[in-house]
Amino acid sequence: MQQASLQQQQKIASETLASRIISVKELLKTELDMYEVAKDQLTGEHYLHYAYMHRDFTQTGEPESFHNLLPIDSDDVLGFIFGEQAFAYPEHWLKPFLRNGPEGFYIWFDPTHEVEHQHDEVIAADLLQKLKEFRENGALDSDSVRKLLADLDETGDKEK
Repeated sequence: MQQASLQQQQKIASETLASRIISVKELLKTELDMYEVAKDQLTGEHYLHYAYMHRDFTQTGEPESFHNLLPIDSDDVLGFIFGEQAFAYPEHWLKPFLRNGPEGFYIWFDPTHEVEHQHDEVIAADLLQKLKEFRENGALDSDSVRKLLADLDETGDKEK
């Protein structure tokens, strides 16, 4: 019987991952974090596994470990193993990946929403700066207002 891909499941028990995922090659290990190429031994799918330790000193100070699994294409596996491909979290994790939560389950997280939010904040800051400059200029004639509106439209058009 063909096992279902983890990529087709929304919520995955930690025990399920522990029984299916095996390490293929450790890429980097420090005192606080670790990267490795891992493989789902039932489906053959590969993942970039990132684990890090965090101590919340506002609570108990006990170390907690967090795990993230980014699906990777078979073409990318060799790139990671031979050090030809960047893998640092979060800057190279730009597509949905699994991350563990406090209830013992992994869920999919889509980082594109965060990237879009940051992009929108940059646009908003630019628009606010233009409005501030317009207000400080003090010219309220129709030509100045038209120029401001054209500048705002141009900013919006550049971002599309």
